[in-house]
Amino acid sequence: MPRRVLARPAAFWTVAVLLVLVLAASGVPSPLYRVYAEQFGFGPGVITVVFAVYTFALLVSLLVVGGLSDHVGRRPVLASALVLEAASMVLFLTADGVGWLLTARIVQGFATGAMTGAFGAALLDLQRLDRPLGPLVNSAAPGFGLSLGAVGAGLAVEFLPSPTDWVFGLLTALCLVAAVGVWVFLPESSPQLPGTAASLVPSVRVPTSQRRAFLVVLPCLIATWALGGLYASLGPSLVAGVFGEQDHVVGSLLILALNGTGLVGSLTMRGVAPARLMVIGALVFASGVGSTVAALSTGSLAFFFVAAIVSGFGFGSAFLGAMATVTRGVAPGERAALLSAVFTVSYLGFSLPAIAAGIAAGHIGLERTAQVYGVGVIVLALLAVAGLALQARRPTPTALPVPSMESATLGD
Repeated sequence: MPRRVLARPAAFWTVAVLLVLVLAASGVPSPLYRVYAEQFGFGPGVITVVFAVYTFALLVSLLVVGGLSDHVGRRPVLASALVLEAASMVLFLTADGVGWLLTARIVQGFATGAMTGAFGAALLDLQRLDRPLGPLVNSAAPGFGLSLGAVGAGLAVEFLPSPTDWVFGLLTALCLVAAVGVWVFLPESSPQLPGTAASLVPSVRVPTSQRRAFLVVLPCLIATWALGGLYASLGPSLVAGVFGEQDHVVGSLLILALNGTGLVGSLTMRGVAPARLMVIGALVFASGVGSTVAALSTGSLAFFFVAAIVSGFGFGSAFLGAMATVTRGVAPGERAALLSAVFTVSYLGFSLPAIAAGIAAGHIGLERTAQVYGVGVIVLALLAVAGLALQARRPTPTALPVPSMESATLGD
């Protein structure tokens, strides 16, 4: 008897919800780092190590199995990775020291990396051709998911007894239910091309047709995700150490201020042409980060939050513009591989600078570290604007019309 699968619209939104769930799970530990630091007795350097091992595991997963769903199908990759995600939640639930935290984050990183390309590609497969929402969901989901996870964990810390039990117990159950749902009800949308074994050789593969666009958006990807990495790893510690605010909810709200307004930026600016959107977003982002540096100097927590909101709006707009630019016209059998390459670069930007910041904070302090970090991020954002300006000066072949945002689909 054939499986009863979801219709394409329902399948699209189911995938979108599950992507947000996975990203929320990855954002949950951020407000809990301070709790674990107090419980197990470690400082900012160890926090960034725990943060970093997740990202490195995710990157290894992206490099090895990031394009696997193009060959074996989306369903088996997603269902297996969701089970692995549930296992990582169990490890968090039973953690009684730094070693267990590291193990939990490594397992979670492998699971998230395996799902990142597959979820993104499934959204492109299942989107309506007359209303392509795949780029929007792919760009908005990280901010929304990370915000949801961080704020939920922060509220749990403040208002629930045994918050880690509640948070990770619930996520374990949700991931297992999601794995069953994907296997039973999700339609298979991958072309399932040959070359499965070759796809497992670690590599970052950008299709030839997308390489020029990939190079143009590269500084934008690194800049935006580098700021996200700083907030995810050291944001709550900045709120406590620089501004003297010890409330865990306030620390998690900082992550919401950045990532949540990233979602607003994506939604409100999605009608703008991709290249223009990326320029506008990068300039707003740079101004927001500049305000962040100023807020650290003045010691104003309110100003710091306003700066995070402005930075987040620019983040969402710039990242959506970058995603629409780099994924326009990619062939179905190359979607997971391309998105894996995009997110490999993004997560490198998310992790390596944040690790360096954690090390530097032990020598020059959190405030000075964040200020230097902010200046570097501003430079990268402005490089992205300059790169687009240079590209615009080159003659464009007449056979390739410039698309609007609404026509910047990934499957037509």
